Amino acid sequence: MTKKVEHEITVRAPAAEVYRLIAEVENWPRIFPPTVYVDHLDRGENDERIRIWATANGEVKNWTSLRTLDPEALRITFRQEVSAPPVASMGGAWIIEPIADDVSRIRLLHDYAAIADDPDDLKWIDEAVDRNSRSELAALKANLELAHATAEVTFSFEDTVHVEGSAKDLYDFVNEADRWQERLPHVATVRLDEVSPGLQILEMDTRAKDGSTHTTKSYRVCFPHHKIAYKQVTLPALMTLHTGYWTFTDTEDGVTASSQHTVVLNTENITRVLGPEAGVAEATEYVRTALSTNSRATLGYAKAYAEQRR
Repeated sequence: MTKKVEHEITVRAPAAEVYRLIAEVENWPRIFPPTVYVDHLDRGENDERIRIWATANGEVKNWTSLRTLDPEALRITFRQEVSAPPVASMGGAWIIEPIADDVSRIRLLHDYAAIADDPDDLKWIDEAVDRNSRSELAALKANLELAHATAEVTFSFEDTVHVEGSAKDLYDFVNEADRWQERLPHVATVRLDEVSPGLQILEMDTRAKDGSTHTTKSYRVCFPHHKIAYKQVTLPALMTLHTGYWTFTDTEDGVTASSQHTVVLNTENITRVLGPEAGVAEATEYVRTALSTNSRATLGYAKAYAEQRR
């Protein structure tokens, strides 16, 4: 039995801009709370295959979807190529309808079925689709309508080192986060759970320069031996979003190892954490320095590890 549902929301943003944001799936971890990571498998002019990792009812699921982009009709149709149990099939469409020059209606359609039409499984899917759809639409509305504000408090940066070693050894060092407590001085405690091959839940307490510690929880998606992407879901006070990835790229004379971060500041906490005179500039510098210090330390220890194993 196939069930059909529809969710919608109205946003104060031009329809073309709404369409563009939804079409660019590489930004989904920044836009939609459930999304951990999206990877392009195949890409044509208007058709693409993507793999999505997202949370549903507290669990991380991943699936492959086929998408058809229609920028003229402002419509994106999608169909899961391989669904994750208990979902037997899942598809739908994003439809963007202009109401005025700066007002649009977003309609999100789903059709789905449960394996063997199991009523308990169908209820689980109902709840997950409803929760994720509402969350996605609310987040999309907030990100579009506050674009002018978030531009000031959103930033990305990357730290890179050259390593005379192998990409596999570098990857192994970052992948084996359960050993970071003994390998990295800034990691106080660590808890790593590999839910399935290549999908990890990482919780750790990290020491700051001032001696304080903060706890973070991240979902990590691992691609041996070249990339580990992550999204933090438990964040320090100065951030409302933190995503990133580690990459290990072979070169003619070794490996380039990089750590990339994308951050959205939590402006409500700036003065509480940094004092009454602090603003966005000070918070940006503070967060960037803290993240970069830890990334560079990790890259440095990974470099030493890989070069010792040559």
